[in-house]
Parts: sequence; structure tokens; C-alpha cells
Amino acid sequence: MQQANIIEGIVQQQDITSPIKPLPRKTHAERLELSDSRMFDAAVRLIVEQGTAKTTLKAVGESAGYSRGLAGSRFNSKMGLFCFVIKRVAEYWLAEMKKATNNKSGYAAIYATIDAHYQFNKKTPLPVRAFYILWFESMGQDSEMRDVVANIHRRRLRDVTEWIEDGISSGEISPYTDPRAVAQYFLTSVVGIVYQWLVDPGQESEIESLHENLKRTMRHLLLNTEAESKVNS
Repeated sequence: MQQANIIEGIVQQQDITSPIKPLPRKTHAERLELSDSRMFDAAVRLIVEQGTAKTTLKAVGESAGYSRGLAGSRFNSKMGLFCFVIKRVAEYWLAEMKKATNNKSGYAAIYATIDAHYQFNKKTPLPVRAFYILWFESMGQDSEMRDVVANIHRRRLRDVTEWIEDGISSGEISPYTDPRAVAQYFLTSVVGIVYQWLVDPGQESEIESLHENLKRTMRHLLLNTEAESKVNS
């Protein structure tokens, strides 16, 4: 299970006759990234294991190996901490999605995204669980966190809509397709799959099957007859 971690310290093998060179001091930016990464890991673990109500700034700071006040001075409030967690996971996913969809559009981009999403859930289960716990809880309140989630959703919707529009322009996708409507269906399906996984995380084969079914559904919705025959050949 791979998590987003930064391991402090460098192990070096040196000749005992050589003078020991002091390690270079970390810059302010490096120290900030290190503390952010540690507190991110701590927050994710606490959110998943104890829930948001029991995830306090004090607990996050201490669990990360810092003073109880550092998280408070860094994020100001629990809402600030939760927004930080959401944005950081979203950045990780965006980087994975960009790699998966590089130079792709239309159905090929959606197909690659579905595969990447499944692998992302497998590789980083704790951050994904924390992300969607916060995502679902944000719907019940008018808050900064809800605005962050809404912006992430709008960006995802824009990306998928553009892929479909590009597919229409290339002739791969039927011109009668409503790009935004299909993009909305696709995103709600992805969130539904994640919800199913959150409810029962042990059903890995079923979750993989749901991703495969979504690929088939999107192909049926998007590809015109000629393009589908090329995909199947």
C-alpha cells in the first residue's frame, strides 16, 4: 500500500578516514513541505480511523511528531485542515489522470481515466477514503470545504466534457451526443463506485467489475458504429 510519505533523513556510507560532512540545511520551503506531508498523513489516518469529529488540530500535530500548536498555526481551523487534505488528494489524482490521458481525447481519454481511477484507489486507499469522507460530509454544510469540493467537481466536469467534444470533432463520437450530460453521468457513476467501495472495502473484485462495466457503458454511449468497429478490431 503506497501512501504519500516523505522520509526524513539520509543514510550515507562514508569512509571512516574521511571527514564527516554536515548535511545541508533544509530550506524553509523544504521544511514546510516536510511538515505538510507529515500532517497530511496524520490527518488522513485520523479521519479514516476516528472520523472527522475526533480529528482535532492538536491530535494531527502530535501524531505528525510536532507540537500540538503547529497544525493550528498552519491551518487556522479544522475546516482549513480538511480543505488542505481535499486539495492535496485532488492534486495527486490530477497528476495521475494527466499521465493516463496524455495526448488522448474522446473515449480513449475516458477509458484511460477509468483504469487510472481504479489503480489510484488500490494504490492510495487511505487518502482516497479520507477524501470522499470529507467530500460527502461537505454536502451538508455551507462552508469553505463545500466550495472546494464544488470547484473540484466543476474542473472534472469541464475536462470530461472537453474530451467528449474533441471526440465529436474528430468524428469518433456521434454528433448527436450531449457532451455535458454524458460527462455528468460519467462523473456520478465514478462517485457511485467509490461510495460502494467505501461501504464495503473488501469487495475488490466487484469494484474492478464496476469499472469494467462503466467502460462498456461509456463506449455504448459515445462511439458511433464505425468508431466502435475500430475499437473492437
